Amino acid sequence: MAKSSSSFDVVSEVDLQEVDNAINQALKEIHQRYDLKASDTEITLNKKDQLITINTKDDYAYKQSLEIIRSKFVKRNVPLKALNPKEPEPAASGRIKIIINLNSGISKENAKKITKMIKDMNLKVSAQILDEKLRVQGAKKDELQAVMQAIREADFDFPTQFINFQ
Repeated sequence: MAKSSSSFDVVSEVDLQEVDNAINQALKEIHQRYDLKASDTEITLNKKDQLITINTKDDYAYKQSLEIIRSKFVKRNVPLKALNPKEPEPAASGRIKIIINLNSGISKENAKKITKMIKDMNLKVSAQILDEKLRVQGAKKDELQAVMQAIREADFDFPTQFINFQ
């Protein structure tokens, strides 16, 4: 007997192990590049707070380091939308420190945006906000797949993934 309704969850997650691997690869490349060797660049990942900190000697080294990190993220399939860099701030000895937030979880405002988009589609599906994810339910799998496609095509400023398709 088939279920009367199907559902899936919309989440915004970042694989911290892949982020850690990407940062290690970026550090290795930075320390090998001739133009960045003398920059004494440090990149640290705080997994608990989901923050990346770059400490480097100047603006050029910062921009190059960020570009290298982005390229490593792409190679490891970590969404670039997860990176949210703040403005560079001065650090000790004339160096520059940059903090980058890793966007993880769907905020209430973003969940409301997705819910409104789903309601505007006029399909027989319902969306409910659960903590940092969004559950979409409907009787027809075709309608759920249409919602998934619409979310994929929408240009949100955060990454989205789909889990628990039942």
